[in-house]
Amino acid sequence: MHGNLNGAGRGRRTAVSSVDFYRRVPKDLTEATSLGAAMSLCAMFLMAVLFSAETFAFAKSKIYTEIALDDNTAPQIQLNFNVSLFALHCDYVSVDVWDVLGTNKQNVTKNVEKWQTDENGIRKTFSGRNRETREVRYEEHEETLAELHENGVHVTELDEPGHFAEFMAEHEMSMVNFYAPWCMWCQRLHPTWEKFAEEIEDEEMPVGVANVDCVKHLELCRKEGIQAFPSLRWYEAGKFMEPGYKSDRTVAALVSFAKRKLELNEKFKDWSTKDKTKTKSHYRELYNTPENPGCQVSGTLMVNRVPGNFHIEAKSKNHNLNAAMTNLTHRVNHLSFGAQGKNPSRQVKRALKQVPESLQQFTPLDNTMYPTKNFHEAFHHYIKVVSTHLNLGSGSNRYPTLYQFLQQSQIVQYDVNNVPEARFSYDLSPMSVVVEKSGRKWYDYLTSLSAIIGGTFTTLGLIDAVLYKVFKPKKL
Repeated sequence: MHGNLNGAGRGRRTAVSSVDFYRRVPKDLTEATSLGAAMSLCAMFLMAVLFSAETFAFAKSKIYTEIALDDNTAPQIQLNFNVSLFALHCDYVSVDVWDVLGTNKQNVTKNVEKWQTDENGIRKTFSGRNRETREVRYEEHEETLAELHENGVHVTELDEPGHFAEFMAEHEMSMVNFYAPWCMWCQRLHPTWEKFAEEIEDEEMPVGVANVDCVKHLELCRKEGIQAFPSLRWYEAGKFMEPGYKSDRTVAALVSFAKRKLELNEKFKDWSTKDKTKTKSHYRELYNTPENPGCQVSGTLMVNRVPGNFHIEAKSKNHNLNAAMTNLTHRVNHLSFGAQGKNPSRQVKRALKQVPESLQQFTPLDNTMYPTKNFHEAFHHYIKVVSTHLNLGSGSNRYPTLYQFLQQSQIVQYDVNNVPEARFSYDLSPMSVVVEKSGRKWYDYLTSLSAIIGGTFTTLGLIDAVLYKVFKPKKL
C-alpha cells in the first residue's frame, strides 16, 4: 500500500518537474573561467547602463505638437496693448478699431489709459483713463472777419521772415495763433481772435496778439513744434510758456486767460522784491511746468475674431493735425491676445515651464523700438494669430486657450496731406496648435527592463560561448 502511494507521489513530482523552464545543472558539471568572469562583469555593467538610461527615459516626458482645426466658438478675443509714442502728445492720441464685419470705432477710450512721457519714454504725468476729450466751445459772431476789420486790424500778421523774432523782441508778453488757411477750426477762430485782440487794446493790456500762417512759414512752425491747428501759445520774453492754451475759444475765455497771466507776472515782481534769494525766473519755473512731448497709451480691446486692425493715429476733436509734424516713432512695450496674455495665471505659468521657448511666441513684439526718421511715414505691423491649447497630462481642461502670433513690420509711406498712423493688422488662423505631453506606460517600462536583462544575458552568453570555443586549449 505504501509503495503505491510513494510511487504516485513521485509520479506527480516528475510530471510537474517536466515543465520546469529553469532546470539546474549540477555544480560539479560547471566550469568557472576567467573569460566567463570578464563577460559577466561586462554584462552587469551594460545592464546597469541600459537600466539607468531606460529609467531616465521613463521618468522624463516628451513635449510634442499637433495641428488641428480651431474649435474655439467665442465671438470675440481680448487684445492687450501698451505702446509708447515719443513725439506725439496725449491730447492728440486716438485709438481706433476696424474689422471686415463693419466695426469702425473712433477714439476708443473704454479701458484705455494714457500717460505723458518724456523724450526717453519714461512716464511723468497721468493723462487719464476712460476719458473722453472735452469739446472746446466756440463763439459765433454776426460780423464777418472783413466787417471786423473795418475799424482797423488788431491782430498782427507775421507774414514775413524775421517778423516773428522782431515781434517777440517788441512784446515782453504775447499770445500767438499758429494756424493753417485750410483748417476749419482756424477759420471759425479768426473772428474771435480779432475781437480778442481788440479787447486787449481797449483794456490797454501789455500783450501782443499775432497770427502765424504755418503753410507759409513751415520751417518756423517745425521749429516751434506745432503739431495741430490752431495752436494758441503764450510767450514771455520770446519764450513759450508751457502748456499751450486749451480752454474755450471765446473772447471772454481768452481775455480771462491773458489777465491771469498778467496777474501772475505781477505777483512774481512783488515776490522778487520781498525775497531777494528767489528770483523771478525761479517762480516762473514753478508756475510753468513744461508739458511732456510723448505719450504712453495702454489698455485692452475686445475685438471680433475676424481680420481687422487697431491703429494709433494723431487725431483731435478740436484741431486739424499737422501732417508735416506727425512723428509716430514708437516702442511696443507689450502686445498680446487673450486674457492670459496680459496676466497669465499661476497654473499657466507652471505649465509653460514645461514647454520649450520655441513654442511660446505669445509676445514677440514686446520691448521693440520702431523709429521713423522722416515725416509722412509710419510702421505697420501685420500679425497672424494662432490659438494654442495645452494638453499636459491630467487636468488639462483647466488650462485656458492661449494665443501665439507671428508678425512682420514695415514702413509705409503716406501722402503729404494724410496723417500717418501706427497700424496693427491682425488675422486669426483657422488652425490651432495643440501642445501635448507624452510619457511611457509602466508596463512598457517593465517590458523594456526585462528585454534589457534577458537580451544582455543571452547575447553576452553567446559571445562567451564562441570565445570559449576559440580559445579553449586543444587536447593532444
